[in-house]
Amino acid sequence: MNPNGARHLTNRLTLKWGTVKSWDLESEEAIAALNKWASYGHSMSAICQHDTPEQQQALLDAIDFMDEIYLDWEGKTVSREDAKEYVRNYGKN
Repeated sequence: MNPNGARHLTNRLTLKWGTVKSWDLESEEAIAALNKWASYGHSMSAICQHDTPEQQQALLDAIDFMDEIYLDWEGKTVSREDAKEYVRNYGKN
């Protein structure tokens, strides 16, 4: 809770294979942002997901609303900027 007694809404995102693996969203802004990513279509398996450039941009925009971002393969929580770098560069090596 914040000092005014209101509960802070926490938005969590897990990334794997360069895209979304799972999420736990509480704020309307985060839900709307990730819904935009999902509106392009998505697989129930992250390994089968192949984001279009527009979908990747929607994911990058959604990352700005996340409080916690976890990289599944690396087993660590990262900053928004590190998450964006991961999404932008996944599979380019």
